[in-house]
Formats: sequence, structure tokens, C-alpha cells
Amino acid sequence: MQRVRVQQQAFDAGAEQRELLARRTDVGAVVSFTGLVRDFNERPEVRALSLEHYPGMTESALEAIADEAESRWPLQALRIVHRVGRLAPGDPIVLVVVASAHRRAAFEACDFIMDYLKTRAPFWKKEHTASGDYWVAERDTDHRDARRWETPS
Repeated sequence: MQRVRVQQQAFDAGAEQRELLARRTDVGAVVSFTGLVRDFNERPEVRALSLEHYPGMTESALEAIADEAESRWPLQALRIVHRVGRLAPGDPIVLVVVASAHRRAAFEACDFIMDYLKTRAPFWKKEHTASGDYWVAERDTDHRDARRWETPS
């Protein structure tokens, strides 16, 4: 069972969760997040989103995020699936599933993973709109969200 996957094909969130929990009786809480492609962003009428990445480097970055989540919270299992390639509005783009004995750890770890995926995972996004194509810029709000997980020095 792979903890982290980067792939072009669509995923089934329910099937991913069932596989993660198969034959487990030590899990008391599962929290999942599925991100979808919107039909608007910096410009309206987004027709498609293309995601690029560096194979190997991206998976290593996702593994490091997963490792950090497991070092911060008592987790029984987790899975991160992120898609690349050309996606249409409504398509699933990312899945994070976190299992723990207790709900708080599962909620916090899932939130942490998503914040770090937005700021530390090496993906490049290009939106295709009626008025042209453009690369999606980083958002200050994503970095602000991720800073809340920093530990004081």
C-alpha cells in the first residue's frame, strides 16, 4: 500500500479509504479531504487546469510532509494522492486521508497536510480560460495558513 501517489488517472476517494482501513481495528477516527478543480480562480471561466511536477522530487516532498505529520500526531495510517496532467472543472485533484485512534489528531493532521501541500509540494499549475492561459501564482493566504504549524524556536 503506497502512502503517497502522484498520478494522472482519477481516484475513488471511498475506495482509497476502504483500502487504507482494511483489516484495521485500531482506528477510531478517519478524516479525509478531497480537493476539486474550480471553474474560477484568478480569472473566471476556467476551462481546464494543467498540473506539472518533477517525478521523484514531488513524491519525496510529499513523503516528507507525511513524515512530519506522523511525527506530530499519533496516526495509524495516512494517504496522499495528487493528480497531475490536464483536469477539467469538477475533477478531483487531491485526496488526503488520515486515520488515528482519536478525532482531534486526525482533523489536525489532515489540515496540516493540506496546508503544507499548498506551500511545500512542488507542483506548477496553469489555468486555461476563455481569455487565455496563465500560471497560477502562490497565495499569501496559503503561506499564512501554513505558518500556524511552525513551532517556536
